[in-house]
Amino acid sequence: MIELKAQSAISSTTEQTYPKAINQSFAGDVLNTAVYLKRTFSDLNPYFISAVGSDSLSTEMIGFFEQEHINTDFVFRSKQKNAGLYAIETDEFGERSFTYWRENSAAKDLMSFVDEKVVNSISAGDTVFFSGISLAVITPADRAKFWLFIKQLKDLGAKLVFDPNYRARMWQNPQEAKEQFEQAFSYADILLPGVDDFEQLYGITSSEAVFEFCKPYQFDELVIKNGEAGIFVYINEQAYHFQITPVKNVIDTTSAGDSFNGVYLGARARGFDLEQAIGLASKAAGFVIQHHGAIVEQCAYQKFIKEQFI
Repeated sequence: MIELKAQSAISSTTEQTYPKAINQSFAGDVLNTAVYLKRTFSDLNPYFISAVGSDSLSTEMIGFFEQEHINTDFVFRSKQKNAGLYAIETDEFGERSFTYWRENSAAKDLMSFVDEKVVNSISAGDTVFFSGISLAVITPADRAKFWLFIKQLKDLGAKLVFDPNYRARMWQNPQEAKEQFEQAFSYADILLPGVDDFEQLYGITSSEAVFEFCKPYQFDELVIKNGEAGIFVYINEQAYHFQITPVKNVIDTTSAGDSFNGVYLGARARGFDLEQAIGLASKAAGFVIQHHGAIVEQCAYQKFIKEQFI
């Protein structure tokens, strides 16, 4: 999506002047995940699957994907619709709020571009990541086709990864979200939820309770993110809890989970053990939330990553 963000956070003690100075960039949870995976592990080859418009901003967006070395073979272009857009604001504590304009988003019609040839091409990859936002964006009339697509990928051997990433305003009601999420849980090989997703949707407030909820599903790996309370992992019938070092200088929590997901998945693909992967992903998320915007300036992030591998 096109991201619009005020150049500085609004403080309750600071008088806002108008018009605001706005920075325009590109972001979105699955895109953010791909960017941080690729920036951290340059030898991996992520593809982005979406639809954009034929407008100039959509062209710039594709240019941004290519600049980040993300393959665009499955980024389709609509002649009727444009790229989606959202505005983000952060308060003095780094907490964010969003305003979306998605009504004419080409991504809503992604499934109209997916045929058997596309399915077979995508299945050549080893891992396919999607999120609750992916589900919410898809036009409801196309969801049956989306789930057939997911089933075909799984049957063809792709490993499926799902992060609920619940945004209440994107759903008609909580029950609709629950139905879609629970289908995703039934297909996913790796689950990457946050406790906050389950708290909003199910009233579940601990990693242990999230684990109990997910336990009936047939996953290989469950990684539960719970902020400063740490990371709970269940894999190979063993449970692990990893403490993290809290970040004091929180500027913008946007993309904390996305950066964690991308670095964690990249680390596991590269053969890192569980502790190494969790440690690096947690440090990356901690670094990202000390900067403005979903995607940190590239030179700053590359400097950070280089320090981790010294």
